[in-house]
Amino acid sequence: MADFSADDEFRKLLCRRDDEVDLSRAALELARDAQPGLEFEPTLTWIKARCGELSGPLARAASDQDLLQTLSGCLAGQHGLTGSDDCFAQPESSFLNRVIERKTGLPIALSVLYIAVADAAGVALAGVAAPVRFLLRYETLDEPLFLDPFAGGAVLTVEQCLERVHDTSGLTGEPALAALEPVGPRTIITRMLNNLKSLYAREENWRACWKVQHRLLALQPAVFHERRDWALVSLRTGKAGAAIDMIESCLPTCPPDERETLERHLGEAKRQLAQWN
Repeated sequence: MADFSADDEFRKLLCRRDDEVDLSRAALELARDAQPGLEFEPTLTWIKARCGELSGPLARAASDQDLLQTLSGCLAGQHGLTGSDDCFAQPESSFLNRVIERKTGLPIALSVLYIAVADAAGVALAGVAAPVRFLLRYETLDEPLFLDPFAGGAVLTVEQCLERVHDTSGLTGEPALAALEPVGPRTIITRMLNNLKSLYAREENWRACWKVQHRLLALQPAVFHERRDWALVSLRTGKAGAAIDMIESCLPTCPPDERETLERHLGEAKRQLAQWN
């Protein structure tokens, strides 16, 4: 907990107070890891301003679909928020402040902005951790509608989303429906962290990757692959002593096919540590 003393929302996740988490602030806490000194207020003010623009138009919406199209018309149409192919190679695509500045971002980052604006305007949107592309879900009296912020806020039906899930993952029936169920802040923040982790690892930016992995481990301290990855990233950032301790704690429960690799990394960590002693 002490490692995240400045991160009030992340600490709520660690304390299992998920229903109290302000998702936009939690996402900004992740962005602050890469942008020390980041001020949250400009982003939060932007969110409040969009709510002000939408209050009248949303009240005049004639149907659920019209309401969602009004929201998309503001964020995607008027303010230009949408996805782009190069987003997936840039860390900035996960940071809310940079998404607003650049007018593009990852599906999940765009979704967090949509959720924040909608919530401020009294519209309940939920995140959907669908395969490949994160979506938003809006409950109606009949069946839910979905929004795709990455595609300019396109409004989708259940049938259209099921077809997409099948095309991207092969899922059908109940598993496909389950993929469209709403998720909470913990799942959203974890997915944002995993996106950053993958990108930083591809870039071999191990110092940035360690900060991300440290958060993932804090959220899931008993999960083997998070402990293993924390050890391996620690080793790449010169934290040989910490890597040794973690690898040794992983070895008794590691899958048989990973033992040889872990033992090799343990030997490397011990050699690194010996060079400093």
